Amino acid sequence: MARRALILIEGGALGCCLLYVEAAQRLGLHPINLSAYPDQYDFLSAGCETIRVDTGNLDALVHECSRLRATDDIAGIICAEESKGVYATVGKLCQYFDLPGPNPGSIERCFDKFAQRQLLADADIPIPDFRLATNATDVKSSAAEIGVPVILKPAVGAGSCGVRLCRNADEVAEHTSYLLGGNHIWLSSPRILVEEFAQGPLYLAYTMGDEVVGIGSCDFDRPPYFVCRETNFPAVLTDDEHKCIADVSLSCLRALDLGWGPTNIELRWTKVGPVVIEVNPRLASAPHSQLVQLAYGIDLITEHIKLVIGGERCLRKRRSHTAAVRSLLPDRDGILDWISGDSRAAAVSGVAEVKLFVEPKQPIVRKGDYRDKIAYVVAASPSHARTAAILQRAVDLIDWSIRPFPALGEQEQSDLNSSRLGS
Repeated sequence: MARRALILIEGGALGCCLLYVEAAQRLGLHPINLSAYPDQYDFLSAGCETIRVDTGNLDALVHECSRLRATDDIAGIICAEESKGVYATVGKLCQYFDLPGPNPGSIERCFDKFAQRQLLADADIPIPDFRLATNATDVKSSAAEIGVPVILKPAVGAGSCGVRLCRNADEVAEHTSYLLGGNHIWLSSPRILVEEFAQGPLYLAYTMGDEVVGIGSCDFDRPPYFVCRETNFPAVLTDDEHKCIADVSLSCLRALDLGWGPTNIELRWTKVGPVVIEVNPRLASAPHSQLVQLAYGIDLITEHIKLVIGGERCLRKRRSHTAAVRSLLPDRDGILDWISGDSRAAAVSGVAEVKLFVEPKQPIVRKGDYRDKIAYVVAASPSHARTAAILQRAVDLIDWSIRPFPALGEQEQSDLNSSRLGS
């Protein structure tokens, strides 16, 4: 009998790939990873079959999947996390092989932040004022029209890479120079979204198909960058606030034709109510899906796979707890001398996970995006207050030391500064 295979395209830089492998195995599926650089993921540690293929080439992927289909029953094709347009490619593969999957056209429009803003505006969904710019003159005039503070961000990107709050004209000029000066790695032609800074608490709506699973809250580290420091699930909201955010989120799905699969939606609660910051047609990065599972008993990764293989999703809540994740962030650049306490933190009752991203002697160069995180701690309990106390106790047990970089020459210092802004 042919194996029922789940094809995973690439993995994801944000930590969900291994969870997808394990969930597929629990469902009786044989996961097979297709990746251009398989060694960068942790599939192999889970015993996942891995095949090297150019995942940026749709014809190469069709050829490899056709070859696999000669010996395996391909139950579905999926990607754990978005990586350089892979999610839209997965949609095209699903269409080619007549398998359930996302609409690739909808995904491509959504990942273009300017196109997304236009569609949301056409549907009268509240969003920040915005402009698209392709050169420094356009950025300057757009920021003047909107009025500082503004946010500058690449029109295509993820993980807050290249995103910065600019509080005056000098900061607008500085970040424009960085984005267009050759230091930022563009995933498409250089286009900058200039956006009004919507001020207020940030909320994250998690959806599957056309259903809102739950709503969390998020805090950022110090400006001008947007590095997530802590996420709590569920958010503390009144019934009316929850309904308002849920209704706006479902309107986004309709406007963007995203009624299939997982989506996470970022909103700020402003003086005029919820304003949509961004719609991401994928699961949130790890460990956000785990927060939902810890709080509600809903395994979004398993439910995503079930959709992909043609099954029925089950989003029934099995518990009512709270869960939170705290990201540990360095306060300086330099060489990591040591980091310790993770084992003691993991032993604290109520801690679900402690994960380190760094090792001693590793250089630490802050970039103002998701890559700044050196560790995170996840905790859960029946109440928000208890979860907060558990999280703080565990975080306090983790410590590290960063020593300054050795004295650098002028050119080396210039290279370091460029890396600091985001390579």
